[in-house]
Amino acid sequence: MAYNLLQGKKGIIFGALDERSIAWKTALRCHEEGAQIVLSNAPVAMRMGEINKLAEAVNAPVIGADATSMEDLKKLFEGAMTHFGGGIDFVLHSIGMSLNVRKGKHYTEIDYAWNQKTLDISSMSLHRVLRTAWDLDAMNEWGSVVALTYIAAQRVFPDYNEMADAKSLLESVARSFGYHYAKRKKVRVNTISQSPTVTTAGSGVKGFDGFINYAEKMSPMGNATGDQCADYCVTMFSDLTRMVTMQNLFHDGGFSFTGVTPDVIEAMGK
Repeated sequence: MAYNLLQGKKGIIFGALDERSIAWKTALRCHEEGAQIVLSNAPVAMRMGEINKLAEAVNAPVIGADATSMEDLKKLFEGAMTHFGGGIDFVLHSIGMSLNVRKGKHYTEIDYAWNQKTLDISSMSLHRVLRTAWDLDAMNEWGSVVALTYIAAQRVFPDYNEMADAKSLLESVARSFGYHYAKRKKVRVNTISQSPTVTTAGSGVKGFDGFINYAEKMSPMGNATGDQCADYCVTMFSDLTRMVTMQNLFHDGGFSFTGVTPDVIEAMGK
């Protein structure tokens, strides 16, 4: 059901790869709620995925951009503002990639050059996106930026590897830049810490099925789905959450504050 929560709003959505992507689902929901959208992803991801199919569904242009390139981001934001005929109301940052995970490097033996690339893509890309919007004065007052994260930023999930560090840095960037953007233009910047969700990117993490099953048993409401995360993103882009900023918002069915459950105890006793 649509509520017209984003009627008249305009936004950029990064990271939609295929129908399993949270960014993909969020783009569909934003469109349903009345928003105009520009889609973006890295050129290599655009070749691998099906973003043009999504673009047709939501009537949005696709502007490719490497989120580690200030030049690419400048062209993206300028192109989006030209398309919209004005400023931007919301941005979804759904960007993450670990070279050490891809190459099978254990956390205790990561390649540091690869690690720097991981942090640049997965974390500092948020700073670059915000910096670009800041320099171009691209965001409208009371705009909203959301970046997707995971609870491995706070707790140890050994096989999540260097992405745990990347998510920690991502959340720190959201807080730090969020302060400055709130002071300057009442733009809010938050992260959403989602339940483990079956996506093309997430499935590449070792033991990912175990993450999902464990979280399901630990969450009193069960795991939040990608569609439900999209709904949450819509509320964060809407005017109903104008005073929420610099927060890491857990969207995980209660997992983040549950110590133990009978389901987990029973499973451990077998």
